[in-house]
Amino acid sequence: MHQTFEDANLVVITHYSGLTVAELSDLRGKMLEVGASFKVTKNRLTRRAIDGTKFSPLSDLFTGPTAIAYSDDPVAAAKVAVNFAKTNDKLIVLGGALGSDVLDINGVKALATLPSLDELRGKIIGMLNTPATRIAGVLQAPAGQVARVIGAKAAVGEAA
Repeated sequence: MHQTFEDANLVVITHYSGLTVAELSDLRGKMLEVGASFKVTKNRLTRRAIDGTKFSPLSDLFTGPTAIAYSDDPVAAAKVAVNFAKTNDKLIVLGGALGSDVLDINGVKALATLPSLDELRGKIIGMLNTPATRIAGVLQAPAGQVARVIGAKAAVGEAA
């Protein structure tokens, strides 16, 4: 567990009281799809594991039925946890941390609205491809106009 806290970039702490096994499995599946993880934790063991890591200020949040969502992606775990909490009121987001920055509930919700790394990569690739597509269109336009003029001349010649 200590190594988990050492490796993660983002940790989101939740209360999961009342969630069924099927709902927890569904949440874990959604986390796995985006490269994040969700674990139910023992508070006492987790406080020991978190001690000495960048997430040690979060130890006060480990009371009651807690679970952690964590990921290397700075947005993925927060996005899935917040979206799941919107549709299921049994999951309550308590707070979290991004690196050494402690986040309250509103901070986690704000983080969840940001695009993930994969979405950002897609946008960058799209922006890089757009100029190339425009250049290809501009270069093809004169050739297309020449072909249409030749086609029109041919059609006039056949009609005569």
